[in-house]
Amino acid sequence: MAAHRRSAHRKPKQRPLTGSAARTAATLALAGAATAGSVTGAGAAPAEPAPTATQVRAKVDRLYHDAEVATEKYNGAKEEAATATRAVDALADEAARRTARLNTARHALGSLATAQYRSGTLDPAVQLALSSDPDAYLQRASYLDRAGDRQNGLLRGIRRQVSQITRVKARADQETERLAARRAELREHRTAIRTKLADARRLLDTLTADERAAYERSADARHGGPSHADRSAGRAPVAAPNSRAAQAIAFAHGAIGKPYVWGATGPDAFDCSGLTQAAWKAAGVSLPRTTYTQINAGARIPRSQLAPGDLVFFYSGISHVGLYIGGGQMIHAPRPGAPVRIAPVDEMPFAGATRVA
Repeated sequence: MAAHRRSAHRKPKQRPLTGSAARTAATLALAGAATAGSVTGAGAAPAEPAPTATQVRAKVDRLYHDAEVATEKYNGAKEEAATATRAVDALADEAARRTARLNTARHALGSLATAQYRSGTLDPAVQLALSSDPDAYLQRASYLDRAGDRQNGLLRGIRRQVSQITRVKARADQETERLAARRAELREHRTAIRTKLADARRLLDTLTADERAAYERSADARHGGPSHADRSAGRAPVAAPNSRAAQAIAFAHGAIGKPYVWGATGPDAFDCSGLTQAAWKAAGVSLPRTTYTQINAGARIPRSQLAPGDLVFFYSGISHVGLYIGGGQMIHAPRPGAPVRIAPVDEMPFAGATRVA
């Protein structure tokens, strides 16, 4: 009986599938595997399509614009760093001069103290009583009083010098911290510029030769063409309102064809604000270094009242500037790869204008 129960609980022995049953099972197994594979791969993102030539050109334009924004920030930080460097040097010179005066005063005080020690060993009343020549003693005592006054004056001067040196060194420490911050900004903006320009070059390299040539032609059309030749044909020249404006315009005309280099102020290359600064410097007028400071360097004027020599600014962040020459045109340094040239003022979003002189 027990043996019968044990045999009843045994798992029945499965026979191997043969014939059509085996083929059916294999088909079902393969179908299951394929279904599992499709479920596993369902979460994988499809490959992103390569950008079109139009998209590449738009991205390159944006990168060039962002690089110009970073360039103006770099120019501003560089100018502030130069100012901080001059301040640190001036404070160091002042501290050295004051320290030299302090050492002179200390030496004079030491000499006076030594002389008093040598001659002042007795109480003044005893010295008068024992003196064989009271008149001579009183004369010497008067001198000692005056010497005491001089000593007090030296002490006050020394205290004043120490206090002033302490203040100068505190200002020097502040300027040194400011200089370090500006240098850190310079590194940050320099890295941003180089990164954006490198990204732009990589994108341009993805274009075919024909696509790249088409991009350059469209960029030239937007920025006024590859040179100034015949760009003002059919338009009568507009006279500058004064001799300084005429000088600035003459300088800018002489810079046409020179390359755009970020951070450059001439004479062989320029960025946009470097060109306008150099042009007006040739006319004897000192402009600040950046677009966003140059716009406040004169009287703001509406676009309808533009005259040759005015500075014209573009984009909401005031990141580009040109020199207006009349007839709706300007001379400007457009971007990397595009040299200084004449271009229409309406090629970019107009932001404002300033009359320098």
